[in-house]
Amino acid sequence: MNRYRILVVDDEESLCEILKFNLEKEGYDVTTALSAEEALALDIKDMDLVILDIMMGELSGFGLARILKRRSETSDIPIIFCSALDTADDKVKGLDIGADDYIAKPYSVAEVMARVRSVLRRSVRRSRPVNRVEESAGCDIITFEGLEVNNLNKRCFIDGSEVQLTRKEFDILVLLLSHRGTILSREQIMKQVWSDEVVVLDRTIDVNITRMRKKLGQYGNHIVTRTGYGYGFEV
Repeated sequence: MNRYRILVVDDEESLCEILKFNLEKEGYDVTTALSAEEALALDIKDMDLVILDIMMGELSGFGLARILKRRSETSDIPIIFCSALDTADDKVKGLDIGADDYIAKPYSVAEVMARVRSVLRRSVRRSRPVNRVEESAGCDIITFEGLEVNNLNKRCFIDGSEVQLTRKEFDILVLLLSHRGTILSREQIMKQVWSDEVVVLDRTIDVNITRMRKKLGQYGNHIVTRTGYGYGFEV
């Protein structure tokens, strides 16, 4: 398993718990800290994202962000500020420090989830190429540009908006995305997606892929057919 790890730092315990609950529903591993000092006592270098309040105790969120950006082992970790400080100057200051996004309180949970997905899509901190068909089930969150599939909660998003896929469409998409640049035969697709069914016609695969292409809009164009060979996801 290789789930994204997120650190939430906020001196309001209720907000930490709300974000933790909703982020874990999305399939992330979440750690919380109630102060910048408490956060610094953690092994932050293993985090993939930090969601950070600003007005906290002696060391502010701005101060913590500066520390993280100065340290080589944490300088590339994306930061999202979530703060009641909502003036243009505050936002500019946060972004100048190196934050990847800035959300003003009060915020909606849906907005935070969308911003998290967007920042993680842009992050270069993690690269996990997958070369074998058998490894596809181990990829929890797979992204390509604005397309994201979450293999834990079985949801698909394009630019933060959910796309409704059937179970088979979702499983095919996960398989193709996990092996982008590789043409998979119909037999390989059938083995992975219809492993528990005795008889599956080639036409069944074709119909599912045709429907999925339409639902994915511009990203459907990346799903290619190689006549006589099978299907693939080309970048």
